[in-house]
Amino acid sequence: MKPLIKFFFLTIFFLLFLSCNQQHSEENYRIGFSQAMTTDNWRREMNKSMQLEASLHPEIVLEIKDAENSVAQQVKQIEGFIKDDVDVLIVSPIQSNPITTVIEKAMDAGIPTIVIDRKIDGSNFTAYIGANNVEVGRNAAKYIISHSGEPAEIIEITGQEGSSPAHERSEGFRKAINQIPNLTISHIIKGDWEKASIKEELSKLLDSTEIPKYIFAHNDRMALGAWEVVKEKSLEDDIHIIGVDGLFGPNGGIQLVKDRILSATVLYPTGGMEAIKLAEELMSHESIEKNNILKTVIIDSVNVGIMKNQFDKMNQQQNDIEHQQEVIDKQINTYNSQSKLIQLMIFLLVLLLILSVWSIYLVVKLRKHKRNLESSNTEIRAQRNKIEEFAEKLKLSNESKINFFTALSHEFKTPLTLITSSIDSIAERPSKESQEISYETNLIINNSKRLLRLINELLDFRKIENGSFDLRVTKTKIVPFLKNIVDNFKSEALKKSIELKFSYKSENLELYLDREMMDKVFFNILSNAFKFTPKNGKVHITIEEKEEKIEILFKDSGIGIPKEEFQSIFDPYMQASNNTRPSSGIGLYITRQFVELHKGNISVSSNQGAEFKISLLKGNVHLKEYVISEVQKGMDTSYERNRVENLVPEEIDGNKNLRENAESVLIIEDNLELSFLLQKKLSSEYKVYVSDGVDGVEKALEVIPDVMICDINLPDKDGFQICRELKNDLRTSHIPTIILTALSDKESRLKALKAGADTYITKPFNNQILMESIKSALFNREKLRYYYTNRIDKVNGENFAGAEQFFLKELNALIDANLKNSGFTVEDLACSLEISRVQLYRKVKALLGVSVNEYINSLRLKKAKNLLQNSKLNISEIAYEVGYSSPGYFSTSFKKEYGISPKELKTS
Repeated sequence: MKPLIKFFFLTIFFLLFLSCNQQHSEENYRIGFSQAMTTDNWRREMNKSMQLEASLHPEIVLEIKDAENSVAQQVKQIEGFIKDDVDVLIVSPIQSNPITTVIEKAMDAGIPTIVIDRKIDGSNFTAYIGANNVEVGRNAAKYIISHSGEPAEIIEITGQEGSSPAHERSEGFRKAINQIPNLTISHIIKGDWEKASIKEELSKLLDSTEIPKYIFAHNDRMALGAWEVVKEKSLEDDIHIIGVDGLFGPNGGIQLVKDRILSATVLYPTGGMEAIKLAEELMSHESIEKNNILKTVIIDSVNVGIMKNQFDKMNQQQNDIEHQQEVIDKQINTYNSQSKLIQLMIFLLVLLLILSVWSIYLVVKLRKHKRNLESSNTEIRAQRNKIEEFAEKLKLSNESKINFFTALSHEFKTPLTLITSSIDSIAERPSKESQEISYETNLIINNSKRLLRLINELLDFRKIENGSFDLRVTKTKIVPFLKNIVDNFKSEALKKSIELKFSYKSENLELYLDREMMDKVFFNILSNAFKFTPKNGKVHITIEEKEEKIEILFKDSGIGIPKEEFQSIFDPYMQASNNTRPSSGIGLYITRQFVELHKGNISVSSNQGAEFKISLLKGNVHLKEYVISEVQKGMDTSYERNRVENLVPEEIDGNKNLRENAESVLIIEDNLELSFLLQKKLSSEYKVYVSDGVDGVEKALEVIPDVMICDINLPDKDGFQICRELKNDLRTSHIPTIILTALSDKESRLKALKAGADTYITKPFNNQILMESIKSALFNREKLRYYYTNRIDKVNGENFAGAEQFFLKELNALIDANLKNSGFTVEDLACSLEISRVQLYRKVKALLGVSVNEYINSLRLKKAKNLLQNSKLNISEIAYEVGYSSPGYFSTSFKKEYGISPKELKTS
């Protein structure tokens, strides 16, 4: 049976191939026409006459492209025709000069090119067809000369500047007029072929100058525009208007002359039919004239009737030709269809015989397949039932998990309430002990509120997902309502020096809203604004009244939101890509849902900060489905906002008894509460410096601490980047770093170790563990210091702490090279190492436990001791050799260091 199938498909393929070849053989010639524009009837008439003439020649395929009055687009279209290798190219140039190059390109490619209507620069084209535009202008002038027996002024309205018809029509018109002394072209208005381009200028001209007797417009459209201006000023009986084109039809120049709107129009043939005939002669390799000039004639009240009758007959003939062509096309299609039908019937007769045999085979085979399918269907139904049963169980399981999550969230509220109540009681006690822990108690209260607010957000999110929210709508004065919320942020605005501004025009604006919901909406947006606005920033709230709605705008000067994320920022679990602060990602989602429940709208924009706009409809018609209270009430206090403020205590004075040589600790943490809590814990034993992460690297370079504690989630660079930069910097590479973060995954630990961190502690952490980690880091640094000071001569490049060893080797090499120079100072040494004097001092002190001067002096005395024992130089010579300017001072320093004078050592 396989050979039968192959035969079937090969036969179909052969018939399709034959059909395609027949169709291809009929399409012998392709003509591409680039039309300048089709905004006027004259050019549409040109296109129509081309299509009509082309329809009489089945072997011609005409493709017309509209350049829409764009030179660049016309160039691109012509290049497309060149690329497609059309047989003949016809172009109606928009402007002469820009189109010349691309037409020359077509000629170089061997494509015959016909230029129609407008000319190009030069003569590199196959043929030109069009009326003599100089003669058009001359005919218009002759009409005026023949009808004017007394001096008269004329206004000329020209076509688009740069086009050849405009230039030539104006040239012919002026030459003829200038020969008559009593006729003067008083003004020239430059148009663009459309009537709108001249109306304003003509109106001003008629108001400011003497009324002309004639107006000559370069086409009928501008002539009609001139008539409309003249009619507005009631001058239609005083001014005679002459146009150009003489199109047939309701809006054509012939009809305008017949309706006495225009005094005359110059017939300007389109040349479309003639262009196709020229193209046909070119494709038949016949010789043609290069310049084919079409005849023009003046149409006025004398001959307009005759011309209209002629055009009526021509139009009727065109319609008859089109109708006949349609009939011929139908007959050809019928013939082709019948021919194909006969071929198909012969094929089907053969195929019928094949299919009869094939059908018998299929009946047998299908019965066998049917039995197999019935068996498979039985198995599939059983599997589908199992899947449905599993899906139902999964749905129940998922629902139970969600219910468990909701119940657990409710359960969190009880212990949180007990914690906050208990700590409030402790905080209210006036005892000295309570006062000492007031900061910690405030932290507990504040963060308990934060947890409670997060739980409320989760519960709201669950209600939204279930669609269980129902509005309790109350008539509310929006300004006092919002002002009450804004007042909650005044203290934070003062602490961060943020300009908090609330603007409105009237305090009596009323809205119908669920107060609890909209309180959460406004509160959430303001919380975000303060969260992302830096110190000395701005937060502005504005209420604007529109016709049917009230708009509330919240604008801040914070980090803003990327433009491409405006739509997704309100989606659940989403947060802006430039937001490095951890968040749940459901706050703005809940905000949008609450606003939309009020039939309102919320949008966001960003330009030097973020701007949220909430639009709420006036009245209560849109909320009729809810119970509405018309009673104005005071501010609602039946629920708790759980306002969380950043607790920034006064500057910690530290322990006045702190030892003089106490080690320093730098804390890089953007959470001010945690930062100050750590500072409070550590200030009794260490000198504590603090950075919010924005200037973490700069602060480390400034103070060169003994230990650094760094968070990972920071506003500018993350903790990994800061750690990596400081470990790769010679000035700070020795500082032990403790990473303190909420990230507990293995990837983050590994990333921290690769960045050079010494210790990794996850939040929440035990204070004792942190204190011991700091002590351990300092102890290890002390052991390393002992190693450096006692075995520096035995250090090799592959040992532990290579960066520090490299630094000490370079330091020793510079000191040794300048040991004889008594004027070699610490400043010179720092300059050679390309670090500051202070940073050099702190680096050496951290690594060796001594000052730079003490270290240089010890190296000098060590070399002097070696020279005293192993050289024949006297004491004075040795003193000068190791950089002492005075042998006496050398002897004193040597005895102080080694307990024996140089002389005693020399003679021993």
